[in-house]
This record gives sequence, C-alpha cells and structure tokens, in this order.
Amino acid sequence: MSLSNYDLHERLDRLSNVSADRDILVSLAVPPGDSIGEARQPVETDYAEATQLDEQSFPQPLVDALEAVRDRLNEYDEIPENGLAVYAGVPDGDLLTATFDDLPVEIEASIYKHANEFDLSPLESVTEPSATYGLLVVERGGAALGRLDDEGVEEIDVFDSDVPDKSSAGGQSAERFERDPERQKREFFDDVAERAAVTFLEDDGIDGLLLGGTTGTIERFREEAELDHRLEDLIAGEYAVEYATRQGLEQLAEKGQEAIDERDRGAVSEALDRFLGDVGSDEVAYGEADVDDALEYEAVDTLLLSSTLEGTTIQELGERAEEQGGETLVVPDDFPDGDRFADAFDGIGAILRFPIE
Repeated sequence: MSLSNYDLHERLDRLSNVSADRDILVSLAVPPGDSIGEARQPVETDYAEATQLDEQSFPQPLVDALEAVRDRLNEYDEIPENGLAVYAGVPDGDLLTATFDDLPVEIEASIYKHANEFDLSPLESVTEPSATYGLLVVERGGAALGRLDDEGVEEIDVFDSDVPDKSSAGGQSAERFERDPERQKREFFDDVAERAAVTFLEDDGIDGLLLGGTTGTIERFREEAELDHRLEDLIAGEYAVEYATRQGLEQLAEKGQEAIDERDRGAVSEALDRFLGDVGSDEVAYGEADVDDALEYEAVDTLLLSSTLEGTTIQELGERAEEQGGETLVVPDDFPDGDRFADAFDGIGAILRFPIE
C-alpha cells in the first residue's frame, strides 16, 4: 500500500516546518541499489563517537536522534525498491521520527547530515502525482492533448481546427455561413475525441482525464462529440483554460491537481466526521488492539491512520486493510480534530463493514 501524493505531501510539509537552534536534526536518504550496510556505517560511526564525547561535542538531542535513526535502519535487511529516507530529531523535547520506505518514485541522491532543519531535497519528486492523468484542452481554434504523471506534464499533440471564425463570413449568405461552421465544429470535436481515444486508451492508459477549455466549448464538446465511453467514465473534472497550447496543458494540470488534492482532503474529513460521530457504537473500532481484531475478522471498510504514526506502521496496517478490500486514509494532525484523533484514539481507527464481538 503506497501512500497517496496527498498523504506524502502532508507528511513532508510537517517535516519542513521543523527547525532547531542547533544542528541536531538528522536526515538520511539512500537510493535503491545501495547496501543497507553502507547506509548504516556513518550513522554507527557518529553514534559510537557521540556516546564517548561530552555534551558540547554531541548534544544529547543529537545523540537521541542518531539512536533513533540507527534503530530504524536495523529493521531493514536491504534498501526498499525505491530507496529509504529516515528523519529524526528532538527539536522541542519530544522525539520526532519519520520513515519513507514505500515511495512512488526512486530516491536519486544519497544524503546524511545533521543540521538545524531537515534536508528534504532527496524527496522533492515524491509529491508529484503518483497517478497518470490525460490532459485534454478543447477550444474553437484547436485542441491540445497531454499527460500528467510522475515526470510532470508531457505535451503529446497540439493541432488547429478548420472551424472558421465568425468574422470570416465574407460574402457568404448568413444561412450557409452558420451551417458550415456548425458541421465543421462537430467534425472537429469528433476528430478530437478520436485522437483522445487513440492517445489515452492504448499503451499504459490513464487513471483519469482532465478536461480544459472555455465553459461553453467544453459543454458542447461533451454533448456533441463521440467520446469513447471509457474516457467518459475517467473524466475527473472540467476546468477553465484559455489556450489549447502547452501553456494551457500546464494550466489544466495545475488546476486539476489542486482540485484532486482538495477532493482527497474532503474524503478524509468526511470519513473522520463519520468515525467520530459513531464512537461508542459497534460501527467503529479504535486503538491498535481493537483495530487489529477488526482486521483479523476482515471487517474494516475504511481504515483511518494519523499522520503522526510511523511510516512503517501506516504501511503495515494499510496493506492489511487493502488485502481485504478496505480503504486507507491518512488523517493529518493539522486537520480539524486531527490532534484529537491522534491523542484520544492513538491515531488508529476503523469504520467497520459489520460489528465484531
């Protein structure tokens, strides 16, 4: 079970806001292909030195952070498929750790440092969308097709239409001028729909389709074009975009991603409200032991996990829920009631398919 782009973004945002007045925050990132032994070596060296020197050379918060990273590395026999990143520190008296071991993209650069803030540069790419979206901008004068994936926006095809502008009527009769452009517009829409089907339904396909253009043009395209029903089912949203160009594709990707993230936040908020409203009934379970029982009975419909939990805990519980067809949502601690969920329920809750004994 991989964390969604939204969940990763929230966890990285939390780390990016942490700072200290001394170099006591430890950052470690290891690309795939490196050995776990190589990753452990500098940490073990610093930890051994820290335990022998005085507080001025190695402040106790740094010693605690090194020990936390050391302990976490000892849980692995090898580096995970897309790399491993571990962060630890005691910025305000409480130990903070975060592990990223199930990333959607590979870590490309290795780092190991202790500083007054965490170095998140090796994980910059992981907040890019993990799903692949088709991008389709349709305007009277042309259309643009593109793809949004882990690499960003790819322009696939940009082409003009043959639909004349209203100002080009010239000496034609008004009736003929009105008739021909309408026919040409429908033909153009069908051409766009055909190219979209060839582009997005072949090869690896897409997870969703974002439509852009002026409101009127998009509405007419949806009504008049023979868009493949499989693409119709994949439409994730329609957004106002001015130009059927590379710039328009970029604008559509930005607006679409913001809406997708907001939708994800809405899904988490709705599930959390439902969970809190049913606390005390047999519709939900909470706490590690009770949720573990619910997972054993395959009774979990929606698993709620606080972003304050360790990455390995989120991954392990999420995989168990996924195996039984359940959904996993990560609740950020800056959400309304996010802190309450983390503190009162140990950050682990479940909405059940059926009551359990």
